[in-house]
Amino acid sequence: PLRVRLVPAPRLRDPPPHAMAALSVTLPARAFAGKKVVSKTSARAPTRRVAVATRAVATEPATERKFNFSAGPAMLPLDILEEAQADMINYKGTGMSVMEMSHRGKDFMKIAAEAEADLRELVGIPDNYKVLFLQGGASSQFAAIPMNLAPKGGVADFVVTGAWGKKAFAEAKKYVDVNLAATSADSNFSTIPPVSEWKLTPGAKFVHICSNETIGGVEFKDVPDVGDVPLVADMSSNYLSKPIDVKKYGVIYGGVQKNIGPAGMAIVIVRDDLIGEVADACPTMFDYQLMADNESMYNTPPCWTMYTSGLVFKKLLKMGGLEAVEKMNIEKAAMLYDAIDGSDGYYVSPVDKKYRSLMNVPFTLGGGEDLEKKFLKEANAAGLESLKGHRSVGGARASIYNAMPMEGVKTLVDFMAEFKKNNPA
Repeated sequence: PLRVRLVPAPRLRDPPPHAMAALSVTLPARAFAGKKVVSKTSARAPTRRVAVATRAVATEPATERKFNFSAGPAMLPLDILEEAQADMINYKGTGMSVMEMSHRGKDFMKIAAEAEADLRELVGIPDNYKVLFLQGGASSQFAAIPMNLAPKGGVADFVVTGAWGKKAFAEAKKYVDVNLAATSADSNFSTIPPVSEWKLTPGAKFVHICSNETIGGVEFKDVPDVGDVPLVADMSSNYLSKPIDVKKYGVIYGGVQKNIGPAGMAIVIVRDDLIGEVADACPTMFDYQLMADNESMYNTPPCWTMYTSGLVFKKLLKMGGLEAVEKMNIEKAAMLYDAIDGSDGYYVSPVDKKYRSLMNVPFTLGGGEDLEKKFLKEANAAGLESLKGHRSVGGARASIYNAMPMEGVKTLVDFMAEFKKNNPA
């Protein structure tokens, strides 16, 4: 009997020529009679195994994808997803997926080296800064930073402008003396206190900020001057959304699941004079010097996330770098904020205009909670995914990271206008 096994092909919008489905067929050898393969007499006819390549068929057009406004994990560029999909089974002819290959093999080592080189070029990272690809996300760095930058104790200053800065402050208390240099808690984290009002500690080990608060939607527009004290910035939700003057920071860190790649990794950029000594209780995996010495591979790294992030770095370089990315993001944010501000109070932004985030745009509906629920339900039905605000603040929130196309923001703005028309407050 004929036995056939089909291996599903990747479902692509426009499959590249090399994206093929494998069709494995087992036939009795006598089926090849006259074709140089002839069965010998035996109790059981021998078989021959052949592989037939067939072109992948597009089954899920891009038009079926939603505009995903999630704060993270967030949408990735479609072309990046398609390239990763095409390479999923057999990466560049290696016969393996990136998820299968040894992280110490030459194929993955090349992926890792290119990812770091492209990131350095994209951001303009000086040679005296280390780049670390680490597991545990940004939250692990809340502990790692004080154990690396204040190994013998001392005081660390924190400027808390939202939920993530608050969490970093609370975690650091376990490892170092902390000083709350400034906070905007009294305004419900809707603004950023002026630097002139910060109560900084002379000789502090570092000053910590969250450059963009994902939940509250406030963003530093300039790098604060903290003198000779190392400035540490959590850039999780605006990483690679605009140019970064690395020299003004001691440490830059952030999770990648918003603007760069899939969840599962943090990227730390740290000045090399700040590492080399850690607190006695510092776990091995939190030792920046050790991780730098091992090129982020003291143990098995988050290989797939490194690979996908590397694809994104290449894409951003081709787009013209972070200056071009910032221009795109300014245009997207302006379109959405103009719609909110021009709605005569139907939609309301709670954030100080001077510090409105280009990445995370929270807003409420002046008509109240029931109207908000209806808005969110209808928006989801219209293909506008994950617009619900964080559970701690409510309302709506549109996260418009790098991968969100202008078309997505325009679709949201058009929906908002139509909803207002059909649902007068």
